[in-house]
Amino acid sequence: MRTVGRAAISAAVVVTAAALATGCGGSVTNSGGGDAKKLVLIPGVANEPFYISMQCGAQNEARALGYTLDTQAPTQFDASLQTPIVTGVIANKPGAILIAPTHAQAMASPIKQAKDAGIKVIEVDTALDDTSIALSSIASDNVKGGQLAAQTLATLVGDKGSVLVINTKAGTSTTDQRAQGFESELKSHAGMTSLGVQYNNNEAATAASIVTATLAAHPDLAGIFATNLSSAEGAATGLRNAGKLGQVKVVGFDASPKQVQDLKDGTVQALIAQNPSDIGKQGVDQAAAALEGKPVTRNIQTTMIALTQATMATNDQYFYKSKC
Repeated sequence: MRTVGRAAISAAVVVTAAALATGCGGSVTNSGGGDAKKLVLIPGVANEPFYISMQCGAQNEARALGYTLDTQAPTQFDASLQTPIVTGVIANKPGAILIAPTHAQAMASPIKQAKDAGIKVIEVDTALDDTSIALSSIASDNVKGGQLAAQTLATLVGDKGSVLVINTKAGTSTTDQRAQGFESELKSHAGMTSLGVQYNNNEAATAASIVTATLAAHPDLAGIFATNLSSAEGAATGLRNAGKLGQVKVVGFDASPKQVQDLKDGTVQALIAQNPSDIGKQGVDQAAAALEGKPVTRNIQTTMIALTQATMATNDQYFYKSKC
């Protein structure tokens, strides 16, 4: 997932994909009185390659299964902006909502309203703490992703030195799990010292300041794990300003076009790439199963891979898209 800063609620809703027409059969009615052949994807934020890739996978699968899919996203990764979108979608009574909650607690009430309206709820990428609301949650195993990041960083720094985690916003389930997995795996690397987790509130400039302050206090800093794009961009800026770019190793998360270019250029030394297209595809599969009275899988975890300059050429299927 990717996040950006706060904007006015009046600018919250951006429709990133129109409903896709299908030629398959007639619609059925869900328990809320709406069209059970209509699905709505509500990503965490608009115009973000991770969620665009998810949308592409969902669109293709919806078309194949005879459903229509509409995508609506907030302009910022923020619960106050995602909530009115959910409210508006509920009024239109689709058969199912595929949603990436922008906060593990704050989005529980509006999403439960969708459930109570008879709309099937499928979580994609992020999840609520309340597991009673969604029928299925499809996401990368972010704890394992964090562990993979620690293993990759350990190799890059020769299994020694102090390392820092720069996270985005506390309460974001995916990035918190990445940090958790990283810190857990680090305990298996005796030569490495954790400097803990610091939050940049999804601001690259704040991440740069964190790096500057950390280098002043710990000039032996060997590596940084950046849990999202803004964290990685800010870390690179801080290192560049200190003349340490490439010396202090950076492992980022995700593989958007910008991040892939940063890896090629050596701005970061590794990326942990998810498979958002598959998350979207499987989200549609679970929504269709729920609407058709078939068994639904409660938790599904998709694959991830560590990309370095040496391995990226043979794993370009993990690069995220900027358009479908």
